[in-house]
Amino acid sequence: MNFNFELILFYAIIISGVISLIDIIFLAPKRRKNNIPADKMPIIIDYSRSFFPVLVIVFLLRSFLYEPFRIPSGSLKPTLQVGDFILVNKFAYGVRLPVIHKKIFSVGEIQHGDIIVFRYPVDPSVDFIKRVIGLPGDKISYIDKVLYVNGKKMPQTFEKNTTDHALDGESWDVVQKQEDFFGIKHAIFQTPTRSPEDLKDIIVPPGMYFAMGDNRDDSADSRYWGFVPDENIIGKASVVWMSFDADADLLHKIRWDRMGSIIH
Repeated sequence: MNFNFELILFYAIIISGVISLIDIIFLAPKRRKNNIPADKMPIIIDYSRSFFPVLVIVFLLRSFLYEPFRIPSGSLKPTLQVGDFILVNKFAYGVRLPVIHKKIFSVGEIQHGDIIVFRYPVDPSVDFIKRVIGLPGDKISYIDKVLYVNGKKMPQTFEKNTTDHALDGESWDVVQKQEDFFGIKHAIFQTPTRSPEDLKDIIVPPGMYFAMGDNRDDSADSRYWGFVPDENIIGKASVVWMSFDADADLLHKIRWDRMGSIIH
């Protein structure tokens, strides 16, 4: 089950705000008139008045500045690991109204290679994270596991042979390469035993983006479910602020070397 935390937080603000307002206008004056001490107010009123300003601050911060996000899958390995906790820059591309997510004005433009968090077009209640490969109007091809954007080949350089593994413990051999994507040099995984279908001359429609994972043979992305609409974009992945390795022993659960890593 997917919980819409933003909507839950919004409803919590409304409920606590209404209770606080009723208390301020009607109930608090009666308590003062009857000399009832402040610490004797009903617990629901006490909690509402205490938590309302905190809820508002949290709501504003995650709606307009930064929102935390946990990496749930390995589709962006080796750039992002399962268990990474990242901050998503909500104002990188513009300001959107919370809950209805309507953009009220733009700030910056999405660029090739940006890693974005967005609402999955097939099921908007689920958040996805991928790298932007194609902008509106771009022509995308993916042939023999090599990317071409507007006819330009994105060079790949071998780095090492390594292994990848699933959450259930299954592991397999992968090749790690460095891809030079319009000057953004980042690592990618390729699985020699998996051969995805080639894509040829896919044109990105206006208002849409083509997104892929860096774990090229283990990523459900635009190759399979289509384009990312601009209205589905939540923000730009900016930094890893915490990282947990669920498979490690207790003393090595925290990946200290990943904390504070800038995402690119």
